[in-house]
Amino acid sequence: MNRIDWRVHLALLFVQITFGAFHVFAKHAIEIVPPLAVAGLRALVSAPLLLLLARTVDRSWPPRREWGVLALLGFLGVFSNQVLFILGLRHTTATNAAILMPSIPVFAAALAVLLGVEAPKAVRLFGVGLSVAGAVVMLDPAGFSLAGNTLWGNGLILLNCLAYALYLVLQAPVLERLNPLTVVAWAFLFGGIGTLALSVPSLMAIPFRDVPASVWWALLFIVTIPSGVNYALNTWALKRSSPDLVATYTTLQPVAAALLAAAFLDETAGLRELAGFVLIVGGLVVVSRAGGSGGKGRGRSE
Repeated sequence: MNRIDWRVHLALLFVQITFGAFHVFAKHAIEIVPPLAVAGLRALVSAPLLLLLARTVDRSWPPRREWGVLALLGFLGVFSNQVLFILGLRHTTATNAAILMPSIPVFAAALAVLLGVEAPKAVRLFGVGLSVAGAVVMLDPAGFSLAGNTLWGNGLILLNCLAYALYLVLQAPVLERLNPLTVVAWAFLFGGIGTLALSVPSLMAIPFRDVPASVWWALLFIVTIPSGVNYALNTWALKRSSPDLVATYTTLQPVAAALLAAAFLDETAGLRELAGFVLIVGGLVVVSRAGGSGGKGRGRSE
């Protein structure tokens, strides 16, 4: 069993805290800016920055034989993930979106086994289930709503979760052949082209004069941290661990949301939040100790 580098856990923790904040910032931004315009801005800013960083660090381009799989990763992890999420968030509640997000590790665990990327280990699946249970406890499914047109939004969020889980699973074997920055940069390039093409009308419809400073700050956060930075960190961590672990870390987003609510909205956490947090951490420990390497070299420290 390979020991997972502590930096992997630190990177994934940062990713989930800032993704938790992304829900709040995105919900604020799309009150003024069209949802597809937000997705387009993410692609417009992050893709060139990631390509420049990959070229500077890796000093190479991926061979043409890899372009097909990189385009598929871009379709799943960038185009489908971002477009489905931002449109789904527009048509449902932030609570509904948060309750559906724990489906990512469930989808990832199932897909990894079905596609032969991960061996079906009972202890690992138990850890995934433990973390998902913790997220469910924290989120209180009784708050889930099907009122109004939220059914459409809920469906889009669920498809977003499936697309992102498949992106994580299919990315794992590619990282055996290519460097993490190259993978995420070219996935962002291919996915970003489609996202940008779809969002051009929405970008042109942005009411620039009416956008308050708070929305511009929210957009600045969205196009840098949850976009380029977090995608790069997730890919780096995936190369050194497994799709199960990276996906299971998404269950920490309710914890991040609770902490942010306590810090900025004067909300308080109770026993339910504490119990959920304990279950999530317990699940992460189990998945981590069950073996982080799903393929050659992904469990080593570099």
